Amino acid sequence: MTSVRALDRLSAAEAADVLALAAAAERADGVYPLSEDVVLRVRGGSGSAAHKHLLAFSGDNTLTGYAFLERDGSGELVVHPSTRRQGYGTALLSAAGPGELRFWAHGDEPGARAFAEKNGFKRVRVLWQMRRSLTEPLPDIPLPPGVTVRGFRPGADEDAWLGVNSRAFAHHPEQGRWTRDDLLLREAEPWFDPAGFLLAVDIADVVLGFHWTKVHPASGADPAIGEIYVLGVDPAGHRKGLGAALSVAGLRHLAGQGLTVANLYVDESNTAAVALYQRLGFAVHKTDINYQRR
Repeated sequence: MTSVRALDRLSAAEAADVLALAAAAERADGVYPLSEDVVLRVRGGSGSAAHKHLLAFSGDNTLTGYAFLERDGSGELVVHPSTRRQGYGTALLSAAGPGELRFWAHGDEPGARAFAEKNGFKRVRVLWQMRRSLTEPLPDIPLPPGVTVRGFRPGADEDAWLGVNSRAFAHHPEQGRWTRDDLLLREAEPWFDPAGFLLAVDIADVVLGFHWTKVHPASGADPAIGEIYVLGVDPAGHRKGLGAALSVAGLRHLAGQGLTVANLYVDESNTAAVALYQRLGFAVHKTDINYQRR
């Protein structure tokens, strides 16, 4: 018998079970099923009425599926590989309610496509992971006149960065809604490095843009990877060529740490950003799909 529990916050034991389920799915599918933001919420983010954790259990109280659901109907869903096609995914969707839902599927997998179509979901967004070698030369792209780059200062730059981020990503459904808590949650992560969080400033130290880099440690046969974590330019003070110059500055920072591969995530529909990254030598490595049920 299937049961589903809805919780605002997970206990340490429940969080460990969810992450173990996600790891099993990664071993079976070759792609991790949860985004960084969801993992942070699972692992220890404060509980909130703005989101829910849905846990599906079998008759013997074994965790068989998990879904993360935001108040706006966006989320992610994963079922343990050993219990798929047994109704647990459908039970999680039922618990999510009858309204509009949007779920990310990491990796363009046939099983996810079939599940989505069966339950009335349509493919509405495509997110590309792009990669390039850092051993290949990078172009020389100078900063605009009067602009310099410095590292982020924790405790001093949060408000300025949040303002630029919200304006740069005003129409982005995830990045544009970041709050101070979202930023501080990442500042507390062991990977956070303010020296790799580059801010472009004018002579008055006003933030014009940023390139936040991240380093993923080596895992198994995979080398450590540097990421263009978030790159943005304030449209209110746009300087021609600043985005490209910041891209190269961040990639040089990553290469200077001995990394050999860089990656990034970008919407397939963001043609300007895709064109920039292709000019910088990036190519599509992996695809994530957002499915919507109206």
